[in-house]
Order: sequence, then C-alpha cells, then structure tokens
Amino acid sequence: MVKKWMYFSGLVLMITLISSGFKAFEPEKLEGFHVENDEVIDYQVPTKEETEKVYFNFPYTGKSFVGFKQAIAIKESLGLYRLVNSYGYMGKYQFGKSTLRTLGIHNTANFLKNPPLQEKAFKALLSKNKWELRDEIRRYEGKIINGVKITESGLLAAAHLGGAGSVRSYLRTNGQNGFTDGFGTSLKSYIKKFGGYDTTNIVANANPKVKIE
Repeated sequence: MVKKWMYFSGLVLMITLISSGFKAFEPEKLEGFHVENDEVIDYQVPTKEETEKVYFNFPYTGKSFVGFKQAIAIKESLGLYRLVNSYGYMGKYQFGKSTLRTLGIHNTANFLKNPPLQEKAFKALLSKNKWELRDEIRRYEGKIINGVKITESGLLAAAHLGGAGSVRSYLRTNGQNGFTDGFGTSLKSYIKKFGGYDTTNIVANANPKVKIE
C-alpha cells in the first residue's frame, strides 16, 4: 500500500514539474528593430539626385575598354556626371569648355545633364588624341620612361589630362618636360595608372564631332 502511494505521489510530482516547464511565449523585442501589428513599413530609396552624390564601389572590369572608362571616371570625378570642379572642368570625365567646342558641343548646361552625350564626347576625344599621338604611340609603345612602361592607353589617359601636345613634349624629352595640372597630378602618374588597358577599339580621327540627339 505504501509503495503504491509513493508511486502515485511521484507520478503527480513528475507531471507537475513537466507542466511548469511550458510557459506562454512572449516575443522579445529587439531594441531599435521591431514592428507592431498595426505598423506600416515605409521603404524609401534615394532619389536620382542623391545617388549622383554617392561614391559607388564599381565592379572590377579588368583591363577592358569598359574598365578603362571606369578607372578614368573614378579618378576624374568619382563617376559623377554633374560635377563641376573649381577650375570649371565638368562632367564625369571633366571636360573644359574649349575641348567641348572642338567636339561640336556648345551647350554646357545640356552637356552636364546628358550622360549619353558625355560618354560620346569621351570616346570622341580619345579618337582625336589617338590621331594626334599616332606617331608617338608607334614609336614609344613598350619603352620605359622615368621607370614607367609606355602603353597606348596610358598615353591617351595622359592626353586627356594635359593635352596631346604635352604628352608629345614629355615623350620627346624622355620625361624631362612633364605637365602637372592644378591639383598636382602629373602626366607620369596617368601614364602609369592607366597603362595596359585595351583601347584598340578607338579609331583615330583628326576631327571627330559628337552627334547631339
């Protein structure tokens, strides 16, 4: 009889202990990140103007022509189409007004808000500089000047910085006559930084004009 009483007492105690382990679940609210049942979530994305002010981490595109354009744009303006610097150079690739006029572009306000036009202008200027430097590219490509290997893309980038005439003078004096812009950027640094890209798709043109649509 005693054994039977102890058995039932133990059974009741075990059931009580097990039952006490199950409690109503109360959701934990993380500080700064929770949503009430009746709360409306309002997602917002940056405007076009806001995104133009952001430094984007562009994907790596290697030594292709797209990579060349990307690298130049990041160096010149962080890739911002509407940027105008303290010297008046404008756009993603930082064009001066006189250079734009040689390409047939006279409306700078339209130029700044027209990304496709800026891309066409950049390619047209490369064509012009490739024509201007055609002899130098053939003569100096592969040589070492001031410790830097000369490549077509490096020379085209340097011409974008200081003009074809400055690049020609730099090469013909074996690097003694070196152009430096208002921010202290040298031809040598551009020849080195942008060397080895594929710019073979650029066709040399003595007088390219950009078609404005």
